[in-house]
Amino acid sequence: MILRETYSLCPECYKKIPAKVVAKNGKVFLQKECPEHGFYEELYYGDLEIYKRFESFDDEPKNKLENPNFDKENTKNECPFNCGLCYRHKSHTALANVVVTNRCNLKCWYCFFYAEKVGYVYEPTLEEFKKMAEMLKNQRPVACNAIQLTGGEPTLREDLVEIVKIFKEANFEHIQLNTTGIKLAEDLELCKKLSDAGVTTLYVSFDGVTPKTNPKNHFAIPKLIENCRKSNIGIVLVPTVIKTVNDHELGDIIKFGFENLPIVKGVNFQPVSLVGRMPKEEREKYRITIPDALKLIEEQTSGAILAKDFYPIPSVLCFTRLIDAITGFKHYELGSHFACGAATYVFRDEKSKKLVPITRFVDVDAMIEFFSEFYKEIEKEKNIGKAIAIGKAVAKLKSFIDFSKMPSQLKLDKVLAAVLEERSYKALGRFHDQALFIGMMHFMDTYNYDVQRVQRCCIHYVTPDMRVIPFCTFNVMPHLYRDKIHEKYGKPLKK
Repeated sequence: MILRETYSLCPECYKKIPAKVVAKNGKVFLQKECPEHGFYEELYYGDLEIYKRFESFDDEPKNKLENPNFDKENTKNECPFNCGLCYRHKSHTALANVVVTNRCNLKCWYCFFYAEKVGYVYEPTLEEFKKMAEMLKNQRPVACNAIQLTGGEPTLREDLVEIVKIFKEANFEHIQLNTTGIKLAEDLELCKKLSDAGVTTLYVSFDGVTPKTNPKNHFAIPKLIENCRKSNIGIVLVPTVIKTVNDHELGDIIKFGFENLPIVKGVNFQPVSLVGRMPKEEREKYRITIPDALKLIEEQTSGAILAKDFYPIPSVLCFTRLIDAITGFKHYELGSHFACGAATYVFRDEKSKKLVPITRFVDVDAMIEFFSEFYKEIEKEKNIGKAIAIGKAVAKLKSFIDFSKMPSQLKLDKVLAAVLEERSYKALGRFHDQALFIGMMHFMDTYNYDVQRVQRCCIHYVTPDMRVIPFCTFNVMPHLYRDKIHEKYGKPLKK
């Protein structure tokens, strides 16, 4: 059964070819055929019912980028061969990745890139970072407000603190550092300097709870957590999930994050992207999709967290639209495709010390259904007034909460009311201080590439040539984007 039609890439020649997303034996596959290299069928979603449930929440973003880097007149090639962004893109930049170096002190076999492999060092100048920051802040109708400094390993740059200050001075409220944490575990002073400069979160590679599954930084993690506690920096653990390698530890990873609240703010699982040419047998050995991982989490937590506790990214659009309607201004929209990712929140009950997913005491489905219509009412009633609209929203919020099942110390109604009333990053932070975020983001490769997904991407890279490029274009087509740009602005490794 054909679920929808899209376009994909040939894994051999990178030509854009028609593709179909099909249901087969209770799973979802991407089928495509290249005239030169033949037919491909790749697992897309490991469970048809979860795919359909996520699809039911789908809704395209409204706050589309109004000033793309490429306009219609300058766009000659078809998507995804002219990213920059162009007018075809449907989402603004919610998180901008800035590669500060391609140098790394590790050689993980599944990594996208590192300097020794490509033969040159890519490290933009401070002046180039200032220009990138300015361009992102000039995006309309929503200026980018969240930045991730990534690599390689960013802490290998001696001027990293100065780089952080550049983005802080440009008024980015969320500055995230993508790191293994090894150097920061050894250097408390650097942690404090980064915190003072503006780093709010470390996005830490963390592939398991044992030395076997996480050889890269297993012994550094306890000291890193201690240093972050002393420096007031939060941590998000980021496991790359690979079938037959570490997929048996997903529940234990969540347990580890839960035990280290509130320093550990979340766990964001990333099913592995199988970049490069790879035989079908090898892909089947390592390939894991979002539904597969969700089912494993359910099994490995003995049902404490269920697959149905997770919601796709577009399910939150109704809340941002409510804030837009109340204020009359356009705000952040997480408008990614419904197949891109999923998330939930879990809380600690201070009395029982047990893990409690938000769905145990909040009727999330009913809340989403209500706010999906309520924001439209506010838009129609232009004279309703902000205070009245907020009052109605807060009153309705309480009706979706079962206070008898809510963790005793949690005042969720007041926290969510503050988010609506203040509409600030600080108010949202107070919500995250009391919860463990559990996310799932599956970046694509040439085998499961879906152009409809990439046109909705809101996680972008910004480059020294002043382009903004979706994640799954930048890394999946390195010969056109990542490697080409980095080589142009890089220096030979020997130099």
